Amino acid sequence: MFEFEANPNPVPASERAALLENPGFGKLFTDHMAMVRWSDTKGWHDAKVVARGPLSLDPATAVLHYAQEIFEGLKAYRTGDEGTALFRPLENARRFRESAQRMAMPELPDDLFLGSIEALVKADREWIPQIEGGSLYLRPFMFASEVFLGVKPASEYLYLVIASPAGAYFKGGAPAVTIWVSDHYTRAAPGGTGAAKCGGNYASSLVAQAEAIREGCDQVVFLDAVERRWVEELGGMNLFFVFDDGSMVTPPLGGTILPGITRESILTLAREQGITVREEPYAIDQWKADAESGKLVETFACGTAAVVTPVGKVKSRDGEFTIGSGGPGQVTEALKARLTAIQRGQAPDTHGWVHRFG
Repeated sequence: MFEFEANPNPVPASERAALLENPGFGKLFTDHMAMVRWSDTKGWHDAKVVARGPLSLDPATAVLHYAQEIFEGLKAYRTGDEGTALFRPLENARRFRESAQRMAMPELPDDLFLGSIEALVKADREWIPQIEGGSLYLRPFMFASEVFLGVKPASEYLYLVIASPAGAYFKGGAPAVTIWVSDHYTRAAPGGTGAAKCGGNYASSLVAQAEAIREGCDQVVFLDAVERRWVEELGGMNLFFVFDDGSMVTPPLGGTILPGITRESILTLAREQGITVREEPYAIDQWKADAESGKLVETFACGTAAVVTPVGKVKSRDGEFTIGSGGPGQVTEALKARLTAIQRGQAPDTHGWVHRFG
């Protein structure tokens, strides 16, 4: 059970309503946060939901020096019956544990992960936007909080969950994004932390993302670190390729690609619809050739924040190419519509993916 300490100065209801008319993404935050501590002597303890506020850290806090940090991302939705739902939260809990294993951190039990999410959403449910496509983005994270200088796993950790009202991930709700092929930077190498959701993976992608923005693109796509040939993923999303014979391809998991929960859900839904989906390597030169010949008709990216996003154009130092019409494709739109309908309780949930509570 989480002890609840109400925020003594919550955002007034009228001010909150005005903010939620256009929340954007990642800029607004709710009144509370969940918190649990871990130490090698007490294990997990001191579970609370408290007023969201600054953290006080000693300059020698381990995470500031050795980057022992992991995080997750999931959303809470309003359902048609005025309920609240999460989408596959136990998959986030599983991935959080796997990330912790890779980063030599304590594993948070699934029931504690889910309990922290539920406790925070119940406290701040009124922050879920009622605009079309609105949701409450949830960010569970954990970091080494022990004060020490020495290269070893820490003996103390702090786990928190914060919540942010969310609208469209891409500015203007872009119908299709343009991506830049990084020919210099890579995201992850075999044996590294590519399959873990840790901050270092994202920090190392930022210079390539900045390059993409300078080139007039929305996102960067990374190639493999060995041959610099095989398409892997975007800075924060997995990729799918749709062909003129109705089949689909997505790069295979192998330790360098984050095992996306949206990715796995798309695989399941596509196969249920009779689509042949192959998890196999796909080369950047083949991507260009297939797009120019018309064999490739759609490409889309997927992830928790952006859900399903069409890719309309690809740029690199060697030129650029357009995919299909340059806008959303039929398969992309159909899969997105089915997935979001399940998430929001508007379509049958035959897999038990939706977790209702409250």
